Amino acid sequence: MVVAYDPAWPALFEQLCAGLWPALRDLASAIEHVGSTSVPGLAAKPVIDMDIVVPGPAAMAQVIERLGHLGYQHRGNLGIDGREAFQHPPGLPAHHLYACVVDGVALANHLAVRDYLRAHPATAERYGRLKMQLADAFPHDIDAYVAGKTDMLLDILRESGFPTSQLDEIAQANRL
Repeated sequence: MVVAYDPAWPALFEQLCAGLWPALRDLASAIEHVGSTSVPGLAAKPVIDMDIVVPGPAAMAQVIERLGHLGYQHRGNLGIDGREAFQHPPGLPAHHLYACVVDGVALANHLAVRDYLRAHPATAERYGRLKMQLADAFPHDIDAYVAGKTDMLLDILRESGFPTSQLDEIAQANRL
């Protein structure tokens, strides 16, 4: 389900961040609001995407442990190196939480797409229309929905100056 932009999404991110940051502030450098809900005016699934920025792989085990104490279930890297995924505890607003190594491709990808779409509202509008079309065409097939976005996301990454060597890795991960 893709919906029109909700101006409440940034405040929801801040609320979720406030519940996480006290437990992570000595291990992480930031928590970034990423994904479509982080781009003003962009249609999105009503799920907040968040990346905890971790300085390196050595700190990841402690981040995983602390998130576990907060009720987050570690789901592994889900096939993306340098990123660990978590299921949020019951009772919290819908969100996807990832812990990403600061110099990893996963974090760089999320930030590049977010920053490009924030700086290029016409592209964000086109991307929003594509997402709504794909959601209508594939209401019960998340894989087809994701695959349908891949080419446009790769174009955005190219335009943002994303390293060509890393585009193949991202394309492969999104087409599996």
